[in-house]
Amino acid sequence: MNIIQLLQNYNIPFHTEGKNISKGWIGIQCPFCQDHSNHLGYNLDGEYFVCWKCGGHFPNKVIASLLNVNITEAKTIIERYDTITLKSKEPVVKMRAKAHRLPSNCEPLQANHRHYLEKRNFDPEYLERTWGLLGTGVYSKLDNIDYKFRIIIPFIWESQQVSFDSRDITGKDPGRYKACPKDREIIPHKEIIYGKQKDFKEMGICVEGPTDVWRLGVHSFAVSGIKFTPKQVRVIAQTFKRVAVCFDDDPQAKIQANKMIAELEFRGVDAFRVDIVGDPGSMKQEDADYLVKQLMK
Repeated sequence: MNIIQLLQNYNIPFHTEGKNISKGWIGIQCPFCQDHSNHLGYNLDGEYFVCWKCGGHFPNKVIASLLNVNITEAKTIIERYDTITLKSKEPVVKMRAKAHRLPSNCEPLQANHRHYLEKRNFDPEYLERTWGLLGTGVYSKLDNIDYKFRIIIPFIWESQQVSFDSRDITGKDPGRYKACPKDREIIPHKEIIYGKQKDFKEMGICVEGPTDVWRLGVHSFAVSGIKFTPKQVRVIAQTFKRVAVCFDDDPQAKIQANKMIAELEFRGVDAFRVDIVGDPGSMKQEDADYLVKQLMK
């Protein structure tokens, strides 16, 4: 939504900097509380409203209150300003510099890959069959990046491999995960979610990484870490009506989970947090199966 044009056209005061206004936000006097200092913020990337005093608010309710119109009229106005731009731009055609491909010497999982997965109580045959996992050995490179002794995790979107991630199996590499080089991705992995797209239902379970998805199964999806992007939020909101956010149990992960929930709620998704001990990928399989069964009821 082109919020700046909308506010200007309807003579609603706003600020792009100053007290209570962070970079990437627009500050407005909140119509829902006794606010005199622009506590209602609009995030330009995420396209959502939150008041630092009284909490988050749906965009249609904010616009309805600011313009003194009903919800139906507010929705119509928002739709109109979705198509307005501050200035016209020439279309940009993005070309990938390099073709997408996997690192060299990828092959079916070998004994060391299987041992790594079995130690973590995964079934290598099931993962290989269901998620298309591959493995690398003593030598594997792509664009001078070392991918040796790793499990290769293809990212499939719209029935096409668009990117990949990889997991070190030695415990010696400080970079446990190494993703596909950005200029090799057909679609950046931080613009989509990892999971079985064809098996998604109205209810989905949001987790951090692929190993969490492997544990919880095809009703879950991963955002590749606790830091998610606005494009991922949009994909999730377009795909699911209800989302359980199940991140790891460390404090920062819980903060990010709450942010995810807030952004999904702004988009009309019924979202809530599920707290567990540790991380989903380390759960006992029977516990994970029980959790999924309860959530999918």
